[in-house]
Amino acid sequence: MRRDWTRREFLTRAAASATSLAFAGTAGSVDAQTGKSSAMRGRFLTYVSVVRVNQIEVTPDRSIGEDESSDNRPDRIRSRREAFAAGCPDGRMTWAISWLALNDGRKEYQEARRLLASYHDRFGDEITFIPGGYFAPMYDTREHNRQTIHNALSQISEMVGSGYRPQCLVAGFMDAENQRLLAADEGIHVCQGQIWSQHGIDHGDGDGGICYPYYPSREHYLKPAQGPEDFIDCVCLDGWTCDFLTARREGFQGGFNSRLGVGPIETVGNLGTAAGRKEMLETTAVHFDSGHAMNNFGWVTAIWEVSIGHDEDLTYWLEAVRDRWPDTRVITEGDFGMEWRRRTPNNATLNYRFDAKGTGAPGSEKELEIQWFMNREFRLALLHDWKTSSPPMVIDFTRYDLKTEEPHNLQREWSLMNVLNQKGTRPQDKPRRLREFTPDDQRRIYARYPELKNWA
Repeated sequence: MRRDWTRREFLTRAAASATSLAFAGTAGSVDAQTGKSSAMRGRFLTYVSVVRVNQIEVTPDRSIGEDESSDNRPDRIRSRREAFAAGCPDGRMTWAISWLALNDGRKEYQEARRLLASYHDRFGDEITFIPGGYFAPMYDTREHNRQTIHNALSQISEMVGSGYRPQCLVAGFMDAENQRLLAADEGIHVCQGQIWSQHGIDHGDGDGGICYPYYPSREHYLKPAQGPEDFIDCVCLDGWTCDFLTARREGFQGGFNSRLGVGPIETVGNLGTAAGRKEMLETTAVHFDSGHAMNNFGWVTAIWEVSIGHDEDLTYWLEAVRDRWPDTRVITEGDFGMEWRRRTPNNATLNYRFDAKGTGAPGSEKELEIQWFMNREFRLALLHDWKTSSPPMVIDFTRYDLKTEEPHNLQREWSLMNVLNQKGTRPQDKPRRLREFTPDDQRRIYARYPELKNWA
């Protein structure tokens, strides 16, 4: 029987656990010769901090985690902002405040709210709402979540003042209909609405989507819109940038942390300072070196709760990024999403590619190489041993042209899985060669990537 660990449980039991970062990319018009996007360019880092009362506030009146009020006191918030500024003096970050933190009448939370408003005034930081402790669709109805989001956004506008309105919602997971309403009713066109490749950890499963920006389909939040009829004008963003090798695993399969990447709990907290920081930078490099070369832009993103600490690791990471990639723009979640939206009117030109070799960290085998191909029609992942030149095996082929739908009832499983999924949780999820796919699927793949015929 599968054990659905929380990140905190794994940290205490096996010196590992949760929460991470992510850099984001974008596509626009495509150069006919290179096939690369000519729209979004550069390197981008978005960083989010969460202020909350309870660890997992699944609804406005129900929590299932630990009381973290002492870890969200004003001096912890100041420490986080000072650590961010020490690593990136000119950067702007996003703050996400929970429902309880937004409404708590204690002196400490009144001061916390004043602090957040002042960070917008002084630094241009974005202040927004996080519903459901990352898991709103898993624990409450769409209509209740819609009303909570509407009320919370109004409170944030009042809290910050001067007609302020955030450009994004930080949600962890968010259903397609509420992303549509976020744009249509609230005028907000960016939602951190999926946690890429999360499955078997914490309180929600959501594998099957694209890890860089896309417009979701009205059918399913993980499905890129296929055309005008199912288009939602809300840029959906990932929440954590992870090591692609570890992310292919289910939960903590084999004793490895599938969320290993740029987050401090999984890296520094599990591996120690030197090895953990090395993993954070190597995960970043996948997007800022080879990923930047293939996609014309790189994006890394992360969400760290104030309660987890690790402020010194934040400063180190931002300083190291600035030293190694000095052109990196550290901007708010909303600004990044809106810049992508200005340059990218629809999903037609999505063509994200990633090539990552294992870092040697636990679960990221040094001898393995994974290649990801993500577009409007499908996503495809190939895995092979680069030291022995073994033939590539397909570990994921998810078609987005097929009809799908989201759950109608409250449940933790919100994944999009069809032909073949990297997590290996179903009988059909066995790695296979490209030539073992149906002729129709082979035609679909080779039409986009004819060079893959050589690897069949």
